[in-house]
Amino acid sequence: MSLWYKVFTMNQRRPNFFSRLIGLLLLCLSSLPLVGHFDHSTRVVVLTFNIRYLNLRDGQNAWPFRQDKVVTTLKFHQVDIAGLQEVLWPQLNDLSRALPEYSWLGVGREDGQKKGEFNPIFYRRDRFEVVDWGTFWLAEKSDFPGEVGWDAACPRIVTWARLRTLAQGREFYFLNTHFDHVGEKARQESARLLKKWLLQRISGKKWPVVLLGDFNSSPEEKTYYILTTSQGDKLSLLDAYHVTRLPIYGSTFTFNGFQDKIFPGQRIDHIFVLNTGPVLRFGILSVRWDGRYTSDHFPVLAEIDLFPSPDTQNDRGQKK
Repeated sequence: MSLWYKVFTMNQRRPNFFSRLIGLLLLCLSSLPLVGHFDHSTRVVVLTFNIRYLNLRDGQNAWPFRQDKVVTTLKFHQVDIAGLQEVLWPQLNDLSRALPEYSWLGVGREDGQKKGEFNPIFYRRDRFEVVDWGTFWLAEKSDFPGEVGWDAACPRIVTWARLRTLAQGREFYFLNTHFDHVGEKARQESARLLKKWLLQRISGKKWPVVLLGDFNSSPEEKTYYILTTSQGDKLSLLDAYHVTRLPIYGSTFTFNGFQDKIFPGQRIDHIFVLNTGPVLRFGILSVRWDGRYTSDHFPVLAEIDLFPSPDTQNDRGQKK
């Protein structure tokens, strides 16, 4: 005779016995530790995406044929905050109309207004509010709109925001950038300038930081090393690629050139974190749509538990 049959028959004779047993079991289960349990209200899905500037000479890869794919990428993956690169003013208007659930921040790099490429930050207005935001130029004179730094080919910028979660009222920094594609010195000095800016903002405060963008630098290059290694400044950023809890999804490179081929050493779009909770998942979304690409870069996505707790710290001992 099975145990459950005995329990059932006993319950017929003693109506309260079974309900008491179930209550006891539920109490025991509730006291067990929940492995991998996180507060969903502090999770954010972030995306970095170089969407390729509006260039009608791109033919079948021109912006009018890709716009809906970019929009759908954000919507399907339920992105909370996106940092986009190479966005011109007409593209920004297209995206703003197609993504009414998002607000955006940013300026054009040529004049600090509408001229030239933007690095806009798109964020869900039902989850976040802006405490402060701004743009600085990656140059010796970082406050001068249109300034070209070092050996760069063109002006480069960082768009940043200090955001507050509406659910908890807690704050964090989100930064979006695009390093120069030509000047090696410019990329390295940009990394140093960015770290200096962060140190001035978060020193002693332990603000969570998400820094992402197109860095035009692979993990084998010095620029990446500067960002991820403390060099007397006591600040080293973590590459979400290396600390994700789940296995990495997608390709090993982020630049695709609108071509169906492998580009070794071209993981140049990154998501870095500092003072956050764990990176729960990470993916390079190497997707083609009916034989065509959304951009000449793949979007890169991570889900992050923004605020650390004693049992959900980033594990620095994971993959290197």
